[in-house]
Amino acid sequence: QNKGYIWVYSEPGEGTTFKVYLPRSETDVGDLRKKQVPKNLCKGIETILVVEDDETLCNTVKAILEGYGYRIIMAPNGKEAVKMLDSHDGPVHLLLTDVVMPGMSGRDLAIQLQSRIPGIKILYMSGYTDNAIVHHGVLKKDAAFIQKPFTGEGLAGKVREVLDTTHD
Repeated sequence: QNKGYIWVYSEPGEGTTFKVYLPRSETDVGDLRKKQVPKNLCKGIETILVVEDDETLCNTVKAILEGYGYRIIMAPNGKEAVKMLDSHDGPVHLLLTDVVMPGMSGRDLAIQLQSRIPGIKILYMSGYTDNAIVHHGVLKKDAAFIQKPFTGEGLAGKVREVLDTTHD
């Protein structure tokens, strides 16, 4: 997907070496830093349902977003997310979900939640590029998306952007 490759060398009883080769980015890192949203503009009070099957990443996302003032509900998969919503009192403003998960995809979960919570905003995340996901029909072209890995500021900025988006 990124036009890189992995070289592996292994000897029994000696160990294994992995070398990961990725092409150099043509984007100037200085340009990326200019695009980041200042921390004070990313703050919020909304409730976000985070659905991610990687527990470490889910806990990291929770810590990041709570640091920006958001209330977080976590679920490891779509089925558990639906259960949690059944027992949750109060509004849920945003679903932040992985696209590819076992059992129920992020897209299927979003469709189910949109019928139960009119007006809920959806932000998808994935290790795949948005072009790859759209190209394979997993998501619509205009879906809000953030690619993993992301920075804390990048995530908070994208969350705020999606929450502030109005639909006609």
